[in-house]
Amino acid sequence: MYYCCGITDNGIMDHNEDAYLIGKKVMTSGNINTMISAPFIAAVSDGVSGEKCGEVASCKCLELLKDVPFNSKTNLKKEILNIHSRLKALSAQDKSKQNMQATLCAVAIDENDVIHTINVGDSRMYRYRKGDIKQISRDQSLVQLLYEEGTITEAEKKSHVHRNIIFPVMGNNSAMPKPDIKNMHEIMKYGDVILICSDGLSDYVTCTEMEDILALPSNLTKRLQKLVKLAIEKGSKDNITIVALCCYE
Repeated sequence: MYYCCGITDNGIMDHNEDAYLIGKKVMTSGNINTMISAPFIAAVSDGVSGEKCGEVASCKCLELLKDVPFNSKTNLKKEILNIHSRLKALSAQDKSKQNMQATLCAVAIDENDVIHTINVGDSRMYRYRKGDIKQISRDQSLVQLLYEEGTITEAEKKSHVHRNIIFPVMGNNSAMPKPDIKNMHEIMKYGDVILICSDGLSDYVTCTEMEDILALPSNLTKRLQKLVKLAIEKGSKDNITIVALCCYE
């Protein structure tokens, strides 16, 4: 069994373009916590600002994802690209939704408890283990590419003039996304926490700060609430969404 919780907050924004998924439940406001059995998918989707109907894109992306009949034999790349095509078709049918787009970051736990990860865009996935947190997704962004090429430093990524440029994401009308899908070939260890978040958190709260909050002796939902509060206190200018899960023996 797994304990999963999620929270989404407008932050300083007047509306929310984020959404999250736990099992078969898509949320666009508030928080939930639940026990869930494998197989299941948990995810965060962030509507792309500057494009139309980001809140529709993120919610619809996860509505389609929740209906994927996931197990160890599922072709996740095929399913994700199918969701992209359906979002693209939906936006083409309605000018008010033209070129609506969203990121997608998800963890899928199969019937054997093996971890599979999915990433399109710059929402992030971390694993917290024994007091240390590590990013296990790779940002599909220009600054990440420049960093890997050695053109900029880790510190410069946060202030770079092109830090908001991301590669094609779900629903993009002009280019096909390249989903980064991995079979981790491992199961969660007791005490591990997998955390998925939108950039309203990761752009403002450091890994050290995440470690400090996740180490607190309070339940996981309260720790997520503290992360949201800290992001807002540190000046987050975006919606903030977090999903976290841990396993119980």
